[in-house]
Amino acid sequence: MPAAPADGDEAQSQTPPVLPLPPVPPSPDIPRGVAPPVPVIGVISVPDVMRLSSAAQQAERVLGGRRDELARDAQKEQAGWRDEQQKLQAQAKNMASDQIQQRERRLQERVIGAQRDFRNRNRIVQEAAQVSLGQIERELVQIIRQVASSRGMNLVLHREQVALSQDGLDITQQVADQLNKVLPTVFIPAANVDPEVLAKSGTMPTTADVERQQQEAPAPVVAPAATAPAAAHH
Repeated sequence: MPAAPADGDEAQSQTPPVLPLPPVPPSPDIPRGVAPPVPVIGVISVPDVMRLSSAAQQAERVLGGRRDELARDAQKEQAGWRDEQQKLQAQAKNMASDQIQQRERRLQERVIGAQRDFRNRNRIVQEAAQVSLGQIERELVQIIRQVASSRGMNLVLHREQVALSQDGLDITQQVADQLNKVLPTVFIPAANVDPEVLAKSGTMPTTADVERQQQEAPAPVVAPAATAPAAAHH
């Protein structure tokens, strides 16, 4: 039986070897450049801007409704699977094996088909959200630059990352007001429209297209206030 290595030998065997490295090339001096401008700092809370955005509220309202509908349909379908499985188990003792296998195969095909349909519907909702929020994000970048420029700011930080700032440095409300003025609504693909198919068609509508369609549409007939007071609120 070989003798156990001494503590020093064991520690030496566990020390990783020092591998040779090629020499590091020296870095030449960099010529003196132009000094950066004096920072004029502003802060903004993008989450607060999105909460104040009427377009973001519209997208959340519409797409939230679609998500809720999808969840209800999924729960209803799952309940149908459970009922069918329970019926099959109760009737199995009076059925031949080939009949049981046929019923199980049909149920499995139903489950697979429904899951595929729900995944596709969920993808459509998620992509519709990307289309909607993408419009807001693009406009928001422009507006932040415009507001910062109008205030003489050349550096805007996220408020959530700043420990202390004065009220006069915060441009959140001004950006939100300008966003609501320029982009009060966004184009949201219809629930039965696949955004990928719409994008490939090359005819993706814009907010301007939607607003033009609304302007060109005939004005609704409103009943006189004396006969239908509620109509004045629509």
